[in-house]
Order: sequence, then structure tokens, then C-alpha cells
Amino acid sequence: MVERKTTPPNGNPMPRIAILGSCITRDLWPIRGGGAEHLLYISRTSLPSLLADPVKGFVPAEAPPGDLHGHEHGALVADLQKTALARLMAFAPTHLIFDFIDERFDLLAVGEALATRSGEYARSGYGAQAALARARVIPRLSAACERLWRAGLEDFATLVRTSPLGRARLILHRSRWATHQRLASGRRRALTGVEILGGDPVRIQDYNALLERQDAAFLAAMPPVEIVEAPRWQVADPAHRWGLSPFHYVPEYYDGIRAQLMELGLADAFKASGPAAPGALAA
Repeated sequence: MVERKTTPPNGNPMPRIAILGSCITRDLWPIRGGGAEHLLYISRTSLPSLLADPVKGFVPAEAPPGDLHGHEHGALVADLQKTALARLMAFAPTHLIFDFIDERFDLLAVGEALATRSGEYARSGYGAQAALARARVIPRLSAACERLWRAGLEDFATLVRTSPLGRARLILHRSRWATHQRLASGRRRALTGVEILGGDPVRIQDYNALLERQDAAFLAAMPPVEIVEAPRWQVADPAHRWGLSPFHYVPEYYDGIRAQLMELGLADAFKASGPAAPGALAA
């Protein structure tokens, strides 16, 4: 199928935006329409997993297993089969937005391969497959995982510098986990009992320190990067459509980030226009 390129009323080509990150960036757009048709969204992965070998012998189910939705299953299969990077290259983004909120999950060492121990992985039941039965967990906060992540970052930075990805405008959506939620009364209350996976309690400050290190390493390794951030509004919203979480923020947060992206020339990206880009909703 030949994709029809679209041009907004101002005469400029429609930006092709790839997100290598999480819902904190994807939620800047509606689920469908409003510019979402021009997105490529790659989530539930990690830089070392993105660049690793596929998991040998893994066979995805024909339909999403368990309670997974189609886009969740698609992201999980892409991480295990390592198809996301090829899709990113083929998408030829004009803008590539990164955020590291999904870099909270442990990694899995599966022979010579790496994968992401995401919530979708846990819910899928794929860990029972022979290909994954002997997977070894690499805790996210371990020195081993940090070394793998930094090596993956260096490899990705080299790829950007030596491939057409280098023509994309690079944007870091810099964020941190919220430490407080805003109640309906407007009062703020500390977040407690935070978990990554069920029964896996964590300390917010540990993951915010990790994000600080990741952001600094990323900015040092990559070509010039624009930064968008809204630290004032990094407050959790109990009424968020995905539920209460340290990275499901109040509406003002998304408004602030969207306004900054528009200032970077992406105003047209938030308007409905044209046919859906291939695989726009998930990778």
C-alpha cells in the first residue's frame, strides 16, 4: 500500500513523530484522531532490549493472551522479537521524542538475548514458554542493569549519528515520578504503597535518582537534544483515565508539555489530518 502524504493548511509537510517512551508522551494525543494518526509509538522496552537479539524460540499467540489489549500485546511481541527498531527506521521520523518512564522494569537475560520484564510480560503468561522458562532477572536498580543500559545508549547514539535517524529532531521529555497526588479538594497527599508489578513495592526516590542518571547520560551521549519538561505539575491524578500512578499526572502537566512541543514547531501534530500512518498506535 502506498501511503498518501498529507500537508496541513499552512503548506508544511505533516511532521512524522516517533515516541520511544511511555504513556506520559503518548497521552499528549487522543487515543485516536487529533494527530495520533501520524504517530509511531514504541513502548514497554528498554534501550538494551531494543538493540538486542530476538528471543530464540519465542512464539507469540495469534490473539492477545490473558487480559492484554491489542496494543499492549503488540508492544510486548515487538520487544521479544525485536521488530521495533526496524519499524522506527522505516517510519523515518521528522521528530523523535524520548522519555524514560518505561525504563523502570527489570530486564530478562534469555541466552544471548535481552527482554523487558514489563507488566504486560507478566500478564501474558509467556514466561511459561520453553524459550523463556530459564530467563534470568536483571534487577533494574542493579549495577549490571545500569551497565547494560549505558552500553545500549552508546549503541543507540552511534546508530542515530550514522543513519537517517540523525535527520530527526531529537526531543527529551524529561520527567520524574510524582511524590504526591492531588485530591478532588485540591489538597495534596503523599503517594504511598507504590509498586511496579503487583507485590513488588518500590521507593519513588530510587527511581527518580535512576531517571536523573539516565537523563544526564543521554544528553551527554546523543547529538543535540531539545528538552521539554513541566516539573511544577508532576503531581499524580487519582482521576487519570489509566488510574492512580506516580506517572499519571494532572491535566496541567500534559497541557504544559503540549505547549512546549508546539513552540518547537509541532502545532500541526495535534490536529487531525489524513490517513493513519502504518502502526501508528503501538510497536
